[in-house]
Amino acid sequence: MSAAIAAMITAVVGVLGTLFAPVVTSGMTRRQRAAELGVEERRRSFEDRRTAYTSMNRATRHFHTLLKDALHRTRDGVCTDEDRALLEEGRRDYRDRYAEAQMIVPDAVLAASREVNVVLAGVDAALKRIDRGLPREGETAGQLLLDLKAADPRLTALHRLMRQDLGIGD
Repeated sequence: MSAAIAAMITAVVGVLGTLFAPVVTSGMTRRQRAAELGVEERRRSFEDRRTAYTSMNRATRHFHTLLKDALHRTRDGVCTDEDRALLEEGRRDYRDRYAEAQMIVPDAVLAASREVNVVLAGVDAALKRIDRGLPREGETAGQLLLDLKAADPRLTALHRLMRQDLGIGD
């Protein structure tokens, strides 16, 4: 190979390298940005779930406690309008947190939260019937306290699933 051909090949390779360098760099930058966006999206999703879990856990346990207190007061005949207002406020907060969580939590957590919701909503509805003097057969404050107690293992299971989803082990 002559020196002229070698010089021409070297020049062509140099020109091609100069032309393709921005393309290669652009592709690498694009992949790096996509990876960074993926990491950011996973972090944001984690933060959203953690916030939803914290709110839902607090609201669920608070509503559970308010129901239990209202059932004791109803059973003892000392339930006041203030107690009813507190219970209703707790129910609304719980409903809002539950609705927010439905939009972002995984199916396993959602299924566990539904199981808790069935118990809490059922006890709340029965308590309202008792309070209005229209209980169904077998609906008493004492029986509803037992029904509410049945939610405890479900609350524990929900709490465990939320922690597992966040990567928190026992």
